[in-house]
Amino acid sequence: MIELNIPGRGLIQLNHLVSDVNGTLALDGQLLEGAPKALLALGDRLQLHLLTADTHGRQAQIDERLGLQAVRIPPGGEAEAKAAYVHDLGAENVVALGQGANDAGMLHEAAIGIAVASIEGLAIESLTSADVVVPDIIAAFELLEHPTRLVATLRR
Repeated sequence: MIELNIPGRGLIQLNHLVSDVNGTLALDGQLLEGAPKALLALGDRLQLHLLTADTHGRQAQIDERLGLQAVRIPPGGEAEAKAAYVHDLGAENVVALGQGANDAGMLHEAAIGIAVASIEGLAIESLTSADVVVPDIIAAFELLEHPTRLVATLRR
């Protein structure tokens, strides 16, 4: 668990990390350099969940490399499906990471939504639905490794 006491927002206890895969953790179906190690380092504090439409058909290799099983989101209604997944986990205990338009709902639903600017881009819907925007996935993981940075950014 990662506990955040954010002035103006209160106490947030994060138990789950939910991340989009393509565009966020991977580019063109290949994990970004440094992402696997940084993601897995958080596994001692957060339950790790990957959500993907498997756009590039390489999720089986990504799952094997990470030792995780991503949840496949079927085409059509992806944004709603991702938001529902976060809701069902207990959104008040979720930090979500994403960058595509289909990630906007989960970023909004989560206690903390982190929009990741990536080489693939950052959809305006996700930008406006997030609590924080970071330049890349490693910066997102560093915020979770050093949670007082999140407190400093989100305090009111």
